[in-house]
Amino acid sequence: MMMNTTLDQLRSLKLLGMAAGLQDQLTSAGMTTMSFEERTALLVEREVHWRGDKRRERLLKEARLKYPQAAIEDMDARAGRGVDRKAVMSLALGDWIDSGHSVLITGPTGAGKSWLACALAQYACRRGRSAYYQRMPRLGEELRIRHGNGTFGKWLIQLAKTDVLLLDDWGMAALDVQARSDLLEIIDDRAANKATIITSQLPIEHWHAWVGDATIADAILDRLMQQNHRLTLTGESLRQTAKTPQKEKNKDPS
Repeated sequence: MMMNTTLDQLRSLKLLGMAAGLQDQLTSAGMTTMSFEERTALLVEREVHWRGDKRRERLLKEARLKYPQAAIEDMDARAGRGVDRKAVMSLALGDWIDSGHSVLITGPTGAGKSWLACALAQYACRRGRSAYYQRMPRLGEELRIRHGNGTFGKWLIQLAKTDVLLLDDWGMAALDVQARSDLLEIIDDRAANKATIITSQLPIEHWHAWVGDATIADAILDRLMQQNHRLTLTGESLRQTAKTPQKEKNKDPS
């Protein structure tokens, strides 16, 4: 009876990890051989892990990644794709987030740019960092809605605090005057402070022309290029490969 009360009290205090750990201890015969200090240490450790798992779940949900299950461990680094597994892993495990670096991923359609970008952002969430995914072709509409309902300022502050911002399909849709100005605000808030991932079919040397205003383009690219890591993917579309019948995929290419 007293133990049920203790469990209820732990839950009311939102110590759900400890409550689950205590329940496990009550049903485990091996726990009777442990000291009070050892059992307490296990309960505290269970709570710490539980909170960490819940935080990671929340971060991944809030990131709204296009490919939330993308993981760098599953990265396709076959020859011909332009992916250096060691380089990507070194980047993922490095300090690019703390240092506010940009990761610029370019390559043809279907090369896996968005997947790789999501894998890097997903890994950041697993390390306890916040991330946010935004497709550039929809940015203009997002901005118009937020300006219209008065939430743009709050959203801008939220983005500025986000550890990793992923801008997918950069250069696919033209920017109007308002979107161009807002994009500069977004990038400026992050320069040398927060990390940004960009994916694009458009080669980097054409980004200046895509922005459309020379002054704003200079400002945006100057901030993105301060500290950047470039990944250029190559090879045939992975979407086409996925549609290829298995017997065709297994054929000897010769």
